[in-house]
Amino acid sequence: MTRKTSIKDIAARAGVSLTTVSIVLNGRAREMKISDAMAEKITSLAKKMNYRPNQFAKGLRTGKTNTIGLIVDDISNYFFGHLAKFVEEEADVLGYTVMFCSSENNEGKSRNILNMLVDKQMDGYIIAPTTSMLPELERLVREKKPAVLIDRYYPQLDTSYVTIDNTKGSLDAVNYLAKKGHTKIALVTNETDQVQMVQRISGYADGLQRNKLPFDKTLVKKIKFGLSDEKLVKDIRQFLTAKEGEIDAIFFTSNNLGIAGLEALHMIGKKIPDDISVLCFDDNDLFRLGTPGITVVSQPIKTIAKKAVELLVRQISQVQSETEHVVLLTSMIERESVNQPVSK
Repeated sequence: MTRKTSIKDIAARAGVSLTTVSIVLNGRAREMKISDAMAEKITSLAKKMNYRPNQFAKGLRTGKTNTIGLIVDDISNYFFGHLAKFVEEEADVLGYTVMFCSSENNEGKSRNILNMLVDKQMDGYIIAPTTSMLPELERLVREKKPAVLIDRYYPQLDTSYVTIDNTKGSLDAVNYLAKKGHTKIALVTNETDQVQMVQRISGYADGLQRNKLPFDKTLVKKIKFGLSDEKLVKDIRQFLTAKEGEIDAIFFTSNNLGIAGLEALHMIGKKIPDDISVLCFDDNDLFRLGTPGITVVSQPIKTIAKKAVELLVRQISQVQSETEHVVLLTSMIERESVNQPVSK
């Protein structure tokens, strides 16, 4: 018997990722800015290799579509892009296709996307929820739809989730900086009540207290979600300029803030780590490959994806009926962006 062609086979032949093939075959190539040439190549290969998903037709007969809906903030972000890739790989091994949607942390868009996926009758959902998505998630719970939240969750909602210990991650970051001798540690974070960011801010405050350092609210810069890259850099640059001489280290609570922060520091002529030490929550290729390399609190992205898919498939298969909460630990990756502060 001839083995059925999978998207993994198509990806290998095309020399692209599973994510790229999935996006093209789901008709979202232009939306996700995949070139027409690449989309045509993948589509042609799928036809040539006799790829036949037909999951929805199967669903009409069996009540199961073998598809999972995945909603993340921004597929171009290092964390969510890699998370989506690993979710797809894990799902493919278990015979599921993943439909990706990016909410861009837009409240209206995120709710519309979730409603759309529910209408398409996915077998289950893996969701990084925005702050206003609670009514839609409550609907999933009421209707007993298999769902797993990732990266953040609603404490009041009885759903399974996979996240990391954000509080300890930030605490470890401040402890690391304090151990290096830093006493004026600034925080750049997002202005939000999303639980993961609230926890990271809490870990920062706890770290200062444990190291007997004062909490100075003027050294905490909160930035609204959704700003353009240019505005984001400008806000951080203005903050750093206003705090000239008051900061010897800076902690960014996400990689997109960290990238903008590096640009802002470059624009005002600050050298890392000679003038200021830098540490970031979340890794990024720029942090690893740039000079100097940036020390980070790293999330176990592949494990998050694997656990989320495992929990969801257990729900879909009705092996797991009770909600389950998985909290994973971060790790510190030391690079060259932190050193002992220079006395002046």
